[in-house]
Amino acid sequence: MAEPSQTPAVVRHAEEVMGTVFSFDVRGGEPGAVRAALDEAVAGLHRVNEVFSTYREDSRVSRLARGELTVEECGPEVAEVLELGAQAERTSEGWFSMRYQDGRLDPTGIVKGWAAERAARVIAAAGVSGVSVNGGGDVQLLGVPGPDRPWRVGVSDPLRPGGLAAVVSAAGADELAVATSGTVERGAHIIDPRTGRPAVTDLVAVTVVAPRLTWADCWATAAFAMGSREGLRWLESLPDVEALLITAGDEVRCTGGLARRLG
Repeated sequence: MAEPSQTPAVVRHAEEVMGTVFSFDVRGGEPGAVRAALDEAVAGLHRVNEVFSTYREDSRVSRLARGELTVEECGPEVAEVLELGAQAERTSEGWFSMRYQDGRLDPTGIVKGWAAERAARVIAAAGVSGVSVNGGGDVQLLGVPGPDRPWRVGVSDPLRPGGLAAVVSAAGADELAVATSGTVERGAHIIDPRTGRPAVTDLVAVTVVAPRLTWADCWATAAFAMGSREGLRWLESLPDVEALLITAGDEVRCTGGLARRLG
């Protein structure tokens, strides 16, 4: 990652893929290298959609779920995601799972965060001073947007449309991710792995702040399924993780170190 000596050039791009919009904000770097890296990152997102979409009958993951392919035949990307998902399941003691709907394989809960983080790292490798990739509201930040300026991410207030519950600052961090799981925008889509049915808890949103979006996304989903009390206790036990939990009763709970990340 290059160190900015002056206000860096800005390149922004939005790409509709994987059922959402991925927004790129790239600072600094040689223009040709930045454009090539951005093209590579965007192509990678579309490839991920082709490989992992559970809505496409011909995707490798759909064929794997039907027993038509082995993991080895699916390629290294699928093997990597399945191993990461298994690690997330172990860390969360089963509250994050890729097999909660009738036992059928569904890595949806990890793929978007993993793909956004990977896209950000592809661009960072081009020698930029900073990059932000926002995949449907979940954000991976690397580097800085300018001299003496940190990246900042607004966290939407789930109970007050248009308002902010907090602003997360990446000051002092070379990499930071912010991921939110909740029911306001997409309804009751978070599954309780124990029942295979939508999770019914006292929460409306969980926002997790961690270095890597792959994990932040998983941990937000798992904590939401746990509920506020157990979710907060578990999140407090994870290294380099902070979180903000908001209940349906408008109660805000947060991990002990979150205040250092606000501003």
